[in-house]
Amino acid sequence: MPLNSVFSWFIKKRGHQIDLFRKYPSEVQAELFQRLISTAALTSFGLEHKFLEITTIDDFKKAVPIRGYEELKPYIDRLRDGEQSVLWPSKVKWFAKSSGTTSARSKFIPVTKEALEDCHYKGGKDLIALYYGNNPNANLYGGKHLVMGGSSKITSSQHDSYSGDLSAIIIQNLPIWVELKRTPSREIALMDNWEEKIERMAKSTIHDDVYMLTGVPSWTLVLIKRIMELAGTDSILDVWPNLQMFMHGGVSFKPYRDQFNQLIPKADMHYCETYNASEGFFGIQDRLDSEDLLLMLDYGIFYEFMPMSEYGKEAPETIGLEEVEVGQIYALIISTNAGLWRYLIGDTIRFTSVRPYRIQVTGRTKHFINAFGEEVIIENTDTAVAYASHLTNAQVTDYTVAPIYMSDKQTGGHEWLIEFAQTPDDMEKFIDLVDQKICELNSDYAAKRVNNLTIRRPKMRVLGEGTFYEWLKSKGKIGGQHKVPRLSNDRDFIEDILSTVIVSNRL
Repeated sequence: MPLNSVFSWFIKKRGHQIDLFRKYPSEVQAELFQRLISTAALTSFGLEHKFLEITTIDDFKKAVPIRGYEELKPYIDRLRDGEQSVLWPSKVKWFAKSSGTTSARSKFIPVTKEALEDCHYKGGKDLIALYYGNNPNANLYGGKHLVMGGSSKITSSQHDSYSGDLSAIIIQNLPIWVELKRTPSREIALMDNWEEKIERMAKSTIHDDVYMLTGVPSWTLVLIKRIMELAGTDSILDVWPNLQMFMHGGVSFKPYRDQFNQLIPKADMHYCETYNASEGFFGIQDRLDSEDLLLMLDYGIFYEFMPMSEYGKEAPETIGLEEVEVGQIYALIISTNAGLWRYLIGDTIRFTSVRPYRIQVTGRTKHFINAFGEEVIIENTDTAVAYASHLTNAQVTDYTVAPIYMSDKQTGGHEWLIEFAQTPDDMEKFIDLVDQKICELNSDYAAKRVNNLTIRRPKMRVLGEGTFYEWLKSKGKIGGQHKVPRLSNDRDFIEDILSTVIVSNRL
C-alpha cells in the first residue's frame, strides 16, 4: 500500500536520527540548547534575560529562574493580548487550555508552529515508525485510526488567537496524510458536549474498519463499552476485527490492562504508551517487552532534572542527563520551542536506564501522600491496584486516596474512594493485597505500617457505578485529559467527593 511504502522510507530515515541521540544524547541536547537560546535571543524574554550573553548551561541557570505557570503567566497574558515575539519569535496564535480537576482557573500553554511540527506531530510519526520497526509486517494503514480527543471547543479571541484542548488544536492542524485515515469526522471529534460526542462517535465509528485507537485509557473504555452495547457483543473485535494497536497516554495503563484484555481478546493486540502533554511530547514506548519510555531528545525540548530533595527550595538545583541516576525520582524541568523557559511542568519521572535514556512517569509533584513520612507516589498505588485486581478478578474504574490524620485515640492512615467495573471476589483480600504491594514497593510506607505504629490498614470506601464520572461532570471536567486525582496530601478532593456522593459499601 502507498502509505505503508511511505512509512517504510520514513522508518529508515528516523531510525538513523533516533540512533544518533541514543548514541550521543548529551551532544544532541547541547546543540538543541544553543539553537533554542540563539533563536529566542531577541524576544522580549530573551532580551530581559540577556540570552545574547549566555554561552553555557550554567549561564542559563543563573540568568533564568525556574518557573511554574503562575510565574510565566504574565508573559503568556501578553501573547494572548496580541503582542508577539514575547517568549518565541514565530507568531503564536494557538493556546492549549488545561486546568486542574476542580480549579476553575485554566492554564493557557502557547503552541507554536515549531511545537506542533517538530514536537507533537513528530512524536506521533515516531511512535508509528517505532511500532513498524518492532512489527515489520504491520499494516496500520489498511483501515481507520480512531482518535479520542477531549472536550474540544475552540475559542477565538479578538487578537486572532485560539484556545482549546491540545487534542483539538492537533486535529485542527493535522497534515493531510493523517486526516485521510482519521475517524470520526472533524465535526464529531471537535464536539464540546462530551456525552453527546460519545454517542455520536459510537454510532459513527461502529461501521468503520478501525485498525488503531488513540486516547486516554479511561475514556477510551467508555467509548468501547458503548459501541459494544450498541452492537450487542462482549468483544469489540466483533465490531473491529482488524484492530491491532492502542496508542495511549495521560494516565497509567496498569489499572486498565485487564479490562482491555477482556474487551479485546487478541493475542497480537499491541499497546503503546506515550508521554505527551500540552507542554510537549516527551517519551515513547519503543520496546514491546518493556513498559518504560524512550526519552525523545530531538523534539525542540531541552531537559533539566530536579532531585526531589530540591523540590520546594527557593533556588533549587537541577542536573543534566549526564548526572541522572537510575532509580531516582526527579521533577521535570523543560525549555521548549514554544517559549517555555525552565518550566516546572509538575510531573515526576524515574530513569530506568541511561544507555539509552529511558524513563517511567511516577506521578505529579503535587499528587503524592507524605502526611507521615511515607512518600507514597502514584506509581506505588497504580501498581498495587493492578496487582490486587489481577489476584481477585477485579476491574477498577477509578480511585483516589487521601490521608486520615492522627488523633488522640488512633494512628493515622490512608482513606481510599474506589469504584469498580467488576468487584473483587474478596474485598478484604483486595485491601490486604494493595497494602502488601505498597509495603513491598515503598520501604518508608512499610516502616510506618509495622504494628500499625503510624499508619493503620487502608480504609476503603466502595463507590457506586458512575460516581467519579458524575463528580467530574459536576466540575465540567469530563472527557479527554481530565482525570480523577489519584493521590492528595490533604483531604480537599476526598471531602468534596464524599459530600456529593453516596458510598455503596463502607469498609
